[in-house]
Amino acid sequence: MDSKLLEILVCPLCKGPLLYRKEAQELICKADRLAYPIRDGIPVMLEEEARPLEAEEEV
Repeated sequence: MDSKLLEILVCPLCKGPLLYRKEAQELICKADRLAYPIRDGIPVMLEEEARPLEAEEEV
């Protein structure tokens, strides 16, 4: 994942910062507790594609 791209990407819902979870290939929004997938190196920043984080998942 390109670090420059990570600097400008924000959550499409709350416009908050995202964390990159390399092992899961996801971008995490702490505020909304959503994980946006990265497919073939491309972040899929659609709410309907995001998965809700489980309560036990650490952010």
